[in-house]
Amino acid sequence: MLRLRESIVSHLLSSPSAPATSPLRRLLSAAAAAISPNPAGFAVEEYLIDTCGLTRPQALKASTKLSHLKSPANPNAVLAFLSGLGLSGADAAAVVAKDPLFLCAGVERTLVPVVDGLAGLRLSRPDIARLLSLVRSNFRCRSIISKVQYCLPLFGSLDNLLRAVRRSSYLLSSDLDKVINPNVVFLRECGLGDCDIAKLCYRVPRILTTNPEHVRAMAACAERLGVPRGSGMFREALHAVAFFSEEKIADKVDYLKKTIRWSDTEVAIALSKAPVLLRKSKDLLRRRSEFLLSELGLEPAYIAHRPVILYYSLEGRLRPRHYVLKFLKETGLADRDWSFYNVVTRTEKDFVDKYICPHKEAAPHLAEDYATACKGQVPTNFRFLLQPKVG
Repeated sequence: MLRLRESIVSHLLSSPSAPATSPLRRLLSAAAAAISPNPAGFAVEEYLIDTCGLTRPQALKASTKLSHLKSPANPNAVLAFLSGLGLSGADAAAVVAKDPLFLCAGVERTLVPVVDGLAGLRLSRPDIARLLSLVRSNFRCRSIISKVQYCLPLFGSLDNLLRAVRRSSYLLSSDLDKVINPNVVFLRECGLGDCDIAKLCYRVPRILTTNPEHVRAMAACAERLGVPRGSGMFREALHAVAFFSEEKIADKVDYLKKTIRWSDTEVAIALSKAPVLLRKSKDLLRRRSEFLLSELGLEPAYIAHRPVILYYSLEGRLRPRHYVLKFLKETGLADRDWSFYNVVTRTEKDFVDKYICPHKEAAPHLAEDYATACKGQVPTNFRFLLQPKVG
C-alpha cells in the first residue's frame, strides 16, 4: 500500500496540471514528505503556515497544542488522508485551525476505520468529507459511527442531519445512551414524531443534547401554558419555553397582559394557540399590538382568540393589506366588510388573486401601490385615504 501511495503521489506531483503554488500541490508535497525521511529541526508553526495553509495568527494559536511534535511524518499522512477524501486545501486548513490535534490522529488506526464505518452506512466519500468538515475533532472518535447510524433515520437524510449539526456541534459528541436517546424517547412519548423532533432540533439546537431532566422540565412548563402533550401545538410550546427561566416567562406574560390589555383568561387562551409569542421581542409585540388596537380598532379579546395575527410582519403584511382593504372600501370597490384576520392569514398569491386582480380595470395602480406599501412606503393613493377626515 505504501509503494502504491508513493507511486500515485509521485505521478501527480510530476503532472503539469498541478501548479507549484496550488493547494493540491502543497497537499501532495506533504504526502510525499510523509514517505521521505523526516527533515531535522521540525518547526511546527512554519509547517502550519507553509504546508497546512494557516494564517500566522492561526498557526501561532494552533502550535501551542502541537509543541510535542518532532516530525512532519504523521501530519503529512493526515493531510494526504484529507486530500484523498476530497477536502480542498482551504477545507483542510479549516479543520486544522479548529482542531490542531487532528494532525496527530492515526490514519490507519483511527481515521480509516471511521471512514470505513461511515461508508458502511452508505455515505459517499463527498458525504463523509462534508461531515468531517463540520464535526472535526469528533471524527477522531469511532463512536461517531454509531451516532450517525442512530441520527440518520431520526433526521431522515444526511442533509437534514448536517443541518442540525451546523446548529448544534454537540449533537454528534453527546452521550448517545445517557443523553440523546433518552431525550428522543421522551419526546416521542410526548407525541412528537421523528419529523417533529428534527424540526424542533433545528429551532432549539440543544434540545437533544441537554440533560434529560431539563427536557422533562421544559415539557412540564409547556403544559402549564395550556398545551397538552400529544397536541399538534406541543412542539411549538416546547420551542417557546426551551431554556427560558420561569422568571423570564412570567415577565413576558405580564408584558402581554399590560401591552395588549389581556385578562388572565385571554392571555392563557392566546398562549395556548400561539405559544411562540413568548419568544417575540417586546418592541415587536408593542408595535404590532398598537397597530391592531389603535389603527384597526380590534378588541383585545378578538386578538386573544386569533393570536397568530401577531406573528405577521407589520411593514410587510399587516399594514399593506390594511391599506388595500381601506382603499377598496373608501372607493366603493368593496361592498362588504371582511374579517381582517381572514385577510391577513391568506397566502400572498391568494390575497393578490382575491383583492387586487379583480380590480385591475377600476384601479390599475393598485398592484403597484400594494407592492410599494410592502416595502415600507405609503403610495400617494393610499396616503390620501389615510388622512384624517375633517367635519
